[in-house]
Amino acid sequence: MAMLTLLDRIPMTTLLVIALTLGLAPFVPEPHVWEKLKMLANGTLHRPVDMFDLVFHGLPWLLLIIKLARTALVRK
Repeated sequence: MAMLTLLDRIPMTTLLVIALTLGLAPFVPEPHVWEKLKMLANGTLHRPVDMFDLVFHGLPWLLLIIKLARTALVRK
């Protein structure tokens, strides 16, 4: 519960900026998170550095999704 309390304290705009910058970096030729998700879907995500990249670039998106879900549930 302490982690969710900490997440509640982070402003939505901050999470959005982090997701759009760190979550999509590098932007060219394609965002790392998208590349790693395609590798995961194709079954080619084997190297530890690729797994780390998926977690590193995917975590901001996951936190943003959790924050949006918690916000929606609290409003109901």
